[in-house]
Amino acid sequence: MTNTILFFILGLITLIIGADLLVRGASRLAAAFGVSPLVIGLTIVAIGTASPEIAVSLKAAASGQGDLTLGNVLGSNIFNILFILGVTSIFAPIVIAEQLIRKDAPIMLGVSLLTFALALDGKLGWLDGTLLLLGMIIYTVFALRQSRAESREVQKEYEQEFAKKEPRTAKQTILNIGFILVGLGLLVLGSNWLVDSATQIAKSLGVSELVIGLTIVAVGTSLPEVATSVVAALKKESDIAVGNAVGSNIFNLLGVLGVGALVAPGGISVASRVLQFDLPVMVFVALVTLPIFYIDNRVSRVEGGLLLVYYVAYVTYVILRAAESSTLPAVILFIAFFIPITFIALIVIAIRSSRARGKIKPLP
Repeated sequence: MTNTILFFILGLITLIIGADLLVRGASRLAAAFGVSPLVIGLTIVAIGTASPEIAVSLKAAASGQGDLTLGNVLGSNIFNILFILGVTSIFAPIVIAEQLIRKDAPIMLGVSLLTFALALDGKLGWLDGTLLLLGMIIYTVFALRQSRAESREVQKEYEQEFAKKEPRTAKQTILNIGFILVGLGLLVLGSNWLVDSATQIAKSLGVSELVIGLTIVAVGTSLPEVATSVVAALKKESDIAVGNAVGSNIFNLLGVLGVGALVAPGGISVASRVLQFDLPVMVFVALVTLPIFYIDNRVSRVEGGLLLVYYVAYVTYVILRAAESSTLPAVILFIAFFIPITFIALIVIAIRSSRARGKIKPLP
């Protein structure tokens, strides 16, 4: 068991180093060839920080471990919003741009609902994967077109973060390509170690691969997003901090799960308990961002703390469910009553905030 845990940790470290090298090499290479910082941030960096999820999910899917693929994607999406935005806003309250409120957050909710609908038959097959990948292409084109209309303030944030140009010499180009290749190699190696060790941990603990995917694998593969969002928030680069989490969620469902459904032999089976709880939680997490983002166009420390409470409640439920604990009903009671009540309260606060700013006229 000790060796298994060691390989799991080594796998995570290797994935994180690989993702960092991939992002560094690809973003510098793109900048040297004149690609705008905003496009680099929206595409190369977004895909690069999600590369651990991609590598692990593809390895698991190709090995016929669809539960691990599904758990990794769903767990990462829940973690990205509840934990990353929660922790990030506690470090520094996050100001939300209008585009995130009006376009990206609703798109994330729509993609979450689409995934839920496709999974209702208990399986994500090749047709579902094709539809998700088609959605990924459409979203990428949409994001790139929208980048042209971004405000100068948003463009400046991305320039400060991703406009580090270097001389386009043969030596520098070869070095950046080397970063990309080494990064990809480390991602492959790290995913092999992580998936194999996660499988062994699941067997040793007597829990399913789904549970491992929803918890420790999801958290581990999301560490690059944690670093990117927290650092961006501390630098007052709110659009990067929030856009990274929201964009990663959209990419995970459309790209990672889409490819996983195509690669997995016979598709990815969706267990009834996932349909009854984990997928609805993911949809709820996407839904709860709308009132939170809309209230004063920011995520406050109090709202961030609320998101963290949600995440602790979810993980507690998953662990107790796996252990078939007698305390599980208490957690279910918490989830069934506390979360909906606070969600309704957020909607009410958002409506009142809108009226105060004159965005919504009160009914006669």
